[in-house]
Amino acid sequence: MPGPIMPGMTTDDIRALFEVQYQASRAQPDVPLLLRRERLLRMRKLIDERGPELAAAVQADFGMRSLRLTEVADFFVLRALLSHTLSHLARWSRPQKVRTPLHLQPARAWIQRQPLGVVGVIAPWNYPIQLALAPAITALAAGNRVMVKPSELTPHLSAKLAEVVGQFFAPDELCVVQGDASVAALVASLPFDHLVFTGSTAVGRKVAQAAAANLTPTTLELGGKSPCIIDANCNLQEAALKIAHGKLLNAGQTCIAPDYVLLPQGSEAAFTEAYRAAVARLFPQIEGNPDYASIISARHLARLRTMLQQAQTQGAEVVSVQPAPVAPAPNHQASLGDGISRQMAPVLVFGATSSMQLMQEEIFGPVLPVITYERLDDAITHINANPRPLALYWFGNDARVRDDVLARTVSGGVTVNDTLMHIAHDNLPFGGVGDSGWGAYHGEQGFVRFSHQKSVLVQSPWAMGWLFYPPYGARFDRVMQALRRWL
Repeated sequence: MPGPIMPGMTTDDIRALFEVQYQASRAQPDVPLLLRRERLLRMRKLIDERGPELAAAVQADFGMRSLRLTEVADFFVLRALLSHTLSHLARWSRPQKVRTPLHLQPARAWIQRQPLGVVGVIAPWNYPIQLALAPAITALAAGNRVMVKPSELTPHLSAKLAEVVGQFFAPDELCVVQGDASVAALVASLPFDHLVFTGSTAVGRKVAQAAAANLTPTTLELGGKSPCIIDANCNLQEAALKIAHGKLLNAGQTCIAPDYVLLPQGSEAAFTEAYRAAVARLFPQIEGNPDYASIISARHLARLRTMLQQAQTQGAEVVSVQPAPVAPAPNHQASLGDGISRQMAPVLVFGATSSMQLMQEEIFGPVLPVITYERLDDAITHINANPRPLALYWFGNDARVRDDVLARTVSGGVTVNDTLMHIAHDNLPFGGVGDSGWGAYHGEQGFVRFSHQKSVLVQSPWAMGWLFYPPYGARFDRVMQALRRWL
């Protein structure tokens, strides 16, 4: 049953905790369906009862991020995942029958889905509850033990998550370890049966290298510069609203946020006004608005400002789309903490080139470069000349053009005529490709990812396998000749 909370763990403590989970997984390689369901129901109870405390901890880490934003971006996703998983868990868990080929009949065969053992989760800071618990939920559903390492950039959330998880789960079921980047490196080096990492491509390479020493399979959910193509015949106002929502949710600190827009030449002014109106509709004010999240830290804010300054120096046009400022009530402003100073106003950048930092790195902020194209081929060529993105967005009304874009580009996922929404579909796998990651989870794809698919063949008493035994001769030749006609 639930064990004690273990703050301030040492390296030896973390290794010992992993060993507890490892030994528990080996002592119980087959986890009953009822126990898996009970663990998921405990997770639901944790979210329902302690969710407000976790959301308050996220608010404390960001300085400015409303509880409602955490509700829709973290808890809603987790609740949907839990409901979907509980509804399908029995079907996913049962043996998967397969047809037996003629030359092996009358044997029977199936695929038995078994827990891998112990799954590690190294979670990021941008959606710190969702991206810590979503892979944990799916791994628990598959019967695994799970160790979660939250980001050091969300210390309040990390501490609160460790506390509440320790009250609902035993350490050999699910645990949270806290610490800085050195602790994350230690976790990556442990001999997990599977390791999930969500974060930057640069750190993902290091995680993959550390896991390779133990032959630990990994799921890497990385970033990338996700393009958004606007077709000439789309409704620009509707597209701008959906792009603004996808870009400015969590102030752009979203791995699948539109990173840049590919816009038909001549539409620059119209798009600017449409985007400005969309921003004003979503966020009537920026400063002091709890629905508009702060940049996570002063260092990240400085990085974004340096990007903009470099772009301007090299000739790009930076256009502020900030609505008219409205002073928040003094008492309200004081209650929101120091996050106001890290609320970065949205901007558009025209004339960005490949030599600029903001076109070389994932932006992860409310900065949206706009690149114009003359022909669709130019837009596709631009996308394909760069590493494959985690997401791609297309806005338009011509299904033939849409299908052409889908056929000629490769990305982790796609949403057509909207942004972000493919991640919310429980029957769609979520994952990257190339530099944006590998492996996918969500729904049954995630269950399979965290399961060992064991092949089982049960031989029949009437099996004719002896026909293939040596010594080979005329009988063997006749059998092989007959099989060649049937196969």
